[in-house]
Amino acid sequence: MEKRTITPVILCGGSGTRLWPKSRRMLPKQLLSLTGEQTMLQQTLERVRCYSQPIVVCNEDHRFMVAQQAREIGFDDLTIIIEPVGRNTAPAIAFAALTALKNGEDTNLLVLPADHLLDDVDQFHAAVDSGLQTSADKGLVTFGIVPTAPETGYGYIQMAGESPESVKPIAQFVEKPDLGTAQAYLADGNYYWNAGMFLFGAKTLLDELANHAPSIAAASEKAVKNAIVESDFVRLQKADVESIPEDSIDYAVMEKTKAGYVIPLECGWSDVGSWSSLWEALDKDEQGNVALGDVILEDCTDSLVFGEDHLVAAIGIDNLIVVDTKNATLVAPKDRAQEVKAIVSKLKVAGRDEHELHREVVRPWGKYDSIGSGPRFQVKRITVNPGASLSLQMHHHRAEHWVVVSGTAIVERDGEEIMLSENESVYIPIGAKHRLKNPGILPIELIEVQSGSYLGEDDIVRFDDIYGRQAEPA
Repeated sequence: MEKRTITPVILCGGSGTRLWPKSRRMLPKQLLSLTGEQTMLQQTLERVRCYSQPIVVCNEDHRFMVAQQAREIGFDDLTIIIEPVGRNTAPAIAFAALTALKNGEDTNLLVLPADHLLDDVDQFHAAVDSGLQTSADKGLVTFGIVPTAPETGYGYIQMAGESPESVKPIAQFVEKPDLGTAQAYLADGNYYWNAGMFLFGAKTLLDELANHAPSIAAASEKAVKNAIVESDFVRLQKADVESIPEDSIDYAVMEKTKAGYVIPLECGWSDVGSWSSLWEALDKDEQGNVALGDVILEDCTDSLVFGEDHLVAAIGIDNLIVVDTKNATLVAPKDRAQEVKAIVSKLKVAGRDEHELHREVVRPWGKYDSIGSGPRFQVKRITVNPGASLSLQMHHHRAEHWVVVSGTAIVERDGEEIMLSENESVYIPIGAKHRLKNPGILPIELIEVQSGSYLGEDDIVRFDDIYGRQAEPA
């Protein structure tokens, strides 16, 4: 067998709207800790630690969070490809394949979504090993989850005939079935859930893409050629990516190729695609409940109750989802959990920001929590990480008053530098150029009081930013 490395490709796009209000566009489920201390992205990275340094494909909004979460668990040298706009999985995987080939010789790409759970990692690794020969022989391998129920929420992969081999030829991909069809698939035994996990050579994938979706292949190659390589990121140009046809790897390649294979996989897999699937994946108490956070239950059964920052108590509920966050609460029957997307759509139509932002917002320099607001004022609790700095900026419509709660800050205000320690404060008038830096080794905590005629995050003129941001909020 041809000796090639395994390069994990982690697809970290998506907004996870079915897990609203915990998952939102600016902080989606792959960047959340839903099933343990680590986020789902971190769990996925841990799963592939035994292979070469991964390539992560993510969008513009999440790039700093992806980099930070990777560094927290020791992944300092991974490649992060930034998509300015999403174009589905076919272009995303093409970007990774082209980038991998620029970095060296041909490699096996192990393509994984960032937001799936796998209980049995050893079984997963064994399945990957069993597909290496097929990948070396220019086959395109996908991992089909052995179904445990007639699931109507997943697409399926049909195996061609009866094969005694561990790697089986694909007959066809089929769309999400109705219940009767799903029951027939389960009884047949030759159908597997399509989990969107793949193994193939980088050159093989690009050859197949050029054959079956030449416009995607050519435009993706141009985008990677024109990409700007920064210290932490490979930044694709927006105009290049917008010109690429949008398509999934299933439609663009896997459903058309004659070299497709499936490896059956039993490893306790879940895509955590809804609150009901998260309930199924987690350990439950004797009454079938999952309680996350500060929760007290009395006479409750088969429910999931989540509390973010204060006590949530429930009495006598059955088969319910209750999710309480700082600025939104969801209550729904467990069997209607998939309909959460309808609420998200209504929020978008109404112009409300709860579909995309939590009350606590992560920034590359730290985070802020909007703890109070009223006519012409807003109060935020701001955390600035050690060594971090806000951008040099000014506001047309608001003044700001900063009070340091802990740590030491250097404030730049109209060319003047002011050192602030605990219990000290500074006033930033409307129109003043200003910036705050953390020169210390501990986080800074401060209270910011804004006052003025307009307090939106888009009231900003940015003059300088160490993170390369321009049109984004501070």
